[in-house]
Amino acid sequence: GSVSTQKEHVLEGFNDLIRICTIKISFGYFAKPHSSPAMGSCHQDEEFMETYQLFDTKGDGKVQVNQVGDLLRALGQNPTEGDIQKLTQQHKPEDRITLETFIPIYYAISNNKTRSHTTADDFIEGLRQFDVEGNGYFSSVELRHLLTSLGEKMTDEEVEQLLVGQEDAQGNIHYEELVRVVLNG
Repeated sequence: GSVSTQKEHVLEGFNDLIRICTIKISFGYFAKPHSSPAMGSCHQDEEFMETYQLFDTKGDGKVQVNQVGDLLRALGQNPTEGDIQKLTQQHKPEDRITLETFIPIYYAISNNKTRSHTTADDFIEGLRQFDVEGNGYFSSVELRHLLTSLGEKMTDEEVEQLLVGQEDAQGNIHYEELVRVVLNG
């Protein structure tokens, strides 16, 4: 019935959140203060270009379409899989696109600020399903378990990096706060 589809929907959102966490962790987002590229300065933005080049595995100035989502996340955006599919639907997943093709996709996502707010609420709503006490907190043990066992599982090291400095004195984590840190981090 509708309960299982609701659970699936929650899991889908959870997967998006985990993808965002993992890619941002692998790019050291939580380790250093980060500024996202200013509008209009993509070509000049060193960090933007460095990140783009990391995804250009053949060195031909192009990235594979099925990497676009991860590239966007590495650049500090928070697209959902749905967003990415809409923006890349005219390409096959194995196609390779140029920087000129990628930049409008980047702007479409980065301009779509309202989407990331609803996404934050979606993620929070999803996590709320697992919040038995309904107090807005998980024990760090519970949250670790969720992140390493659900959907696109995270590794223990990734979870460690994500949760550093998030625990309160009782070892609890305010997950709304955490989601906002991840999405804005």
